[in-house]
Amino acid sequence: MRHAMLLSLAATALVASGIAEARPGSLRERLRERIAVRSEGPAAPVAPGKQTIAYGSDPLQVLDFYPARAARAPAPLVVFVHGGGWKRGSKDNASGNWKAPHYTADGYAYAAINYRLVPEATVEQQAADVAAALKALLDRAGALNIDRRQVVIMGHSAGAHLVALVGTDERYLRAAGLSFADLDGVLPIDGAAYDVPRQMTEGPKMMQQTYAQAFGTDPARQRALSPTLQAAAPNAPRFLIIHVQRPDGISQAQQLEAALRKNGAVAERRDFPGESLSGHAEINRQLGNPDYAATPVVDAWLKGVFGT
Repeated sequence: MRHAMLLSLAATALVASGIAEARPGSLRERLRERIAVRSEGPAAPVAPGKQTIAYGSDPLQVLDFYPARAARAPAPLVVFVHGGGWKRGSKDNASGNWKAPHYTADGYAYAAINYRLVPEATVEQQAADVAAALKALLDRAGALNIDRRQVVIMGHSAGAHLVALVGTDERYLRAAGLSFADLDGVLPIDGAAYDVPRQMTEGPKMMQQTYAQAFGTDPARQRALSPTLQAAAPNAPRFLIIHVQRPDGISQAQQLEAALRKNGAVAERRDFPGESLSGHAEINRQLGNPDYAATPVVDAWLKGVFGT
């Protein structure tokens, strides 16, 4: 009883403080995982028909694909990229349980990808993995009943940064044999590293070690990995940037939206309730839950992008 009470108090304190850094396997990391499970809310339905596909030789270069339910014609494709500070997380524990059943029920094919992690891989290689995973899916468009002309990539946290980078710097797609013509839209979810140099100067101190590990100390490299600073045309045609009420996330999202609009992309931004670590986690876990505020907003945007 006393142990359970102490664990509960520690978990509450962790959420209240908004601590985002933790060593893998540490008590703090395990508490974060328990908090995530307890905050999941009602159980999401299970999406049928999952296939796991390798898109490279590394064990982390795999993705899970879910077919659109009851699709007679090739279906639009939604691809999700998980977060985790560029150094942890996976499609299995950082994607949220609602997305696959929700989007496949809406008539879309859905995929959640893994990618190689820092420090064994660089952020540049992670962006290349996003493009390579997309290429693997589009190469199988016929077998998977995908409409390769209708594709949206979305990502949360570090994944938000990666999809925004792939949507603003075409070299990652070109290296995979694709281009911006293969993307209809990009949906970053509560990211906060769209302008890396500014985030490393003004962002939360508790995240600085993570940023330094991912982006290094070379200002030129930091700028090259900043979607806001790479937003000169061309870009992917449409963006929806969504976020909760974290000050650095709001500022970074506003700047990305402004840079994209300045350079001719159609960019929208919507904000939702939620603060600190708990809000940052909730928008990812609950997106796709019909009762969550961001779900109908994203649904309407996808319908507009896909013309469905």
